[in-house]
Amino acid sequence: MRQAIIGYHLDDENHWVARLECQHFQHVRHQPPFINRPWVIKQTTRDAMLGQQLNCIKCDNAAEADFT
Repeated sequence: MRQAIIGYHLDDENHWVARLECQHFQHVRHQPPFINRPWVIKQTTRDAMLGQQLNCIKCDNAAEADFT
């Protein structure tokens, strides 16, 4: 299920995590050549992605919310 990005935070390993409107978290790593998300590197490009939708597998699996 696609859900909009509403914010970000860094996890304990300094990886960016998107907060989704469904109240789930999803890592948004940039690890070329496997994962290509250069927009996570800069604050301005992360902010530009607010409102964009990511596929939330946790929603597909009816998982409990990560935050409230």
